[in-house]
Amino acid sequence: MEIIKSKFILNQFIIIPLFDKSFSMNYTGPNQESLALEEITVENKEVLEKQLTSFQTLIWFRTEAKFLIDGKAEIFAANQILCLTEFHQVRVEEIGQARMVRFNRPFYCVLDHDSEVGCKGILFFGSSQLPIITLSNLEEDKFETLWKVFQMEVNSQDGLQLEMLQMVLKRLLILSTRLYKEQSEHHLLTSFDSDLVREFNFLVEKHFKKLHTVKEYAELLNKSPKTLANLFSTMSDKTPLTFIHERIMLEARRLLFYTDKPVKEFSYELGFEDIQSFSRFFKKNEGTSPTEFKKNIK
Repeated sequence: MEIIKSKFILNQFIIIPLFDKSFSMNYTGPNQESLALEEITVENKEVLEKQLTSFQTLIWFRTEAKFLIDGKAEIFAANQILCLTEFHQVRVEEIGQARMVRFNRPFYCVLDHDSEVGCKGILFFGSSQLPIITLSNLEEDKFETLWKVFQMEVNSQDGLQLEMLQMVLKRLLILSTRLYKEQSEHHLLTSFDSDLVREFNFLVEKHFKKLHTVKEYAELLNKSPKTLANLFSTMSDKTPLTFIHERIMLEARRLLFYTDKPVKEFSYELGFEDIQSFSRFFKKNEGTSPTEFKKNIK
């Protein structure tokens, strides 16, 4: 076990934190604020597979890893960061070393703060997308510093610990957001347009089981369907309707992959009037029927 000692002078007291590869922290605040940080190896990889309501997760890969996310194989390189919502279902196929930061809404609000670094922000606005950030050597140093600050706060027992941890997490989210915007199409959007895209995706996340048309979401946003279509054309080859369909399909695949519910039952759950209309929708998007998809999984 490698331990690195660092010395800091703070208010004339000497603090010597120990930075340990087996570092693990679970913080619970007075109002159910929850923050978990953990060094991940093959021995505790099941931590990443837990689905916790209202939790968001960042995974910082230190070595290459292979995951199955919502039934789809994904490969991640060292020094990539993956952002996950509570809706993603994860299975770890291979992993060497990684770091996990997981927090809930009371700790750092996901709905109440409509800002780019909130959980309605671009890192978490839609579970059908997988925001992936690649770190340069310079950015790696910044994230390493933040990780060490988290470690130093483990033993703080005063009334400022929660505020300090929230400040460090916000800094982490700000850095991640900046990088993701630079590395994706979001830098092509104005601030107002970016907010509108995030709000659209957030509404899709919230209502996809009942609302299936662009017109319905445009009405919620007080915009026209054409405005949304033009906006999305500046940042993606996907149309707003494609985003809606992808979210429905994501949930359909999950239900087929992870549950034994009959197709008829969850076709109504996903907002379809009958099993025939759902089957047509599924086959059009997947290329096979729900029944065949289920058989192929088995």
